[in-house]
Amino acid sequence: MGQTAWTTTERRPTNQIHVGGVAVGGGAPVTVQSMTTTKTADVDGTLAQIYALAAAGADLVRCTCNEEAAAEGLARIVPRSPVPIIADIHFHHEMALAALEAGVQGLRLNPGNLRKEAEIKQVAGEAKDRGVPIRIGVNAGSLHPDLYKRFGGATPEALVESARMELAYFAEVGFDDVKISVKASSVPLMIESYRLASETFDHPLHLGVTEAGPPPAGLLKGTAGIATLLAEGIGDTIRYSLTADPVEEARAGRQLLEVLGLRERKGLDLIACPSCGRAEIDVIAVANAVQEALGNRNLPIQVAVMGCVVNGPGEAREADLGIAAGRKRGHLFIKGKIVRVVPEDEMVEALLAEAEKLVSEGVEARLAAADAGAEAEAEADRRELLDAKGPDANASETKVELIRKKFGDGHQPR
Repeated sequence: MGQTAWTTTERRPTNQIHVGGVAVGGGAPVTVQSMTTTKTADVDGTLAQIYALAAAGADLVRCTCNEEAAAEGLARIVPRSPVPIIADIHFHHEMALAALEAGVQGLRLNPGNLRKEAEIKQVAGEAKDRGVPIRIGVNAGSLHPDLYKRFGGATPEALVESARMELAYFAEVGFDDVKISVKASSVPLMIESYRLASETFDHPLHLGVTEAGPPPAGLLKGTAGIATLLAEGIGDTIRYSLTADPVEEARAGRQLLEVLGLRERKGLDLIACPSCGRAEIDVIAVANAVQEALGNRNLPIQVAVMGCVVNGPGEAREADLGIAAGRKRGHLFIKGKIVRVVPEDEMVEALLAEAEKLVSEGVEARLAAADAGAEAEAEADRRELLDAKGPDANASETKVELIRKKFGDGHQPR
């Protein structure tokens, strides 16, 4: 169900890797990643968060591996996880080796933190033997001091060079099962760094604005960077980095991919008019009530809440289901066709009931079940409101007729 799937620019080709059973790059669907905030040694608490992340749309989950207890926790977590687990490694290569022993399906190494060539090669060699991919996770905030000095700061060229140097170490042990990130907390720097990385590497790219902060500003920063690149065809997996419950990261990532047409919709897509002087109801309150009621039901439909019946059903005609208000009544419509007129105080309940039926029975069945006379009743409401709104509303209809007449007279645009 839903609108025609308009997609972004053709995606740039990359090599494909597999993190457990999840393909990344090479034309595979863009994946969503998040990270647990629990202590990894807390096996039950971490697993509970992993399951919540998976339910919210995460395809991959990263867990920190910063001590022996965390590595032991991973050994117990990995077999019970619903999604592949990636171990986050910072300063100690021993933790990477322990995470591999624990059975993780991926590693993330920060070249700015793990710097010794021999240790990097040892980890890459062990990952190669186990068939485990590594993300080279470059971060503008932890760039190697030599690169910072050489390039005069954390520039796109510096970030990409950091990844290139790490790749050279990997190549010496014949390891190329790699994805790359070049994150920054500055959105413009992040965008330019990934553009350069896309021109430089064939490896899949993991997108993210690091340390974006709490919502709503963090969501805006993450979306500005990630969506810009995805719309250009750049990026194979994404992560929002929010100072919030990580479930918000996973949910935001999934929703972003759905609205860009890069993943099939699994949940509710609620559209609503921004409200104006023509609105016959409190659109914000009704939209919030619908979001709260339907948001967690995993109904893959687009639902519209419109403030007036004059333009509402027409403007939202592509929605699977919608409601528009007028004269203390709600016009319930499916694909722009009025199927029922209900009292205003029953609008939300009627919408919820119809949503469930629409998903279980299908569009054609629900259109066939439309109330007799609903369209005529709705048109009478619409006409009465047009008359009540006075010259401005009626003038718009007159203008439409004049425009149609011009084209009917053979006047065509040049």
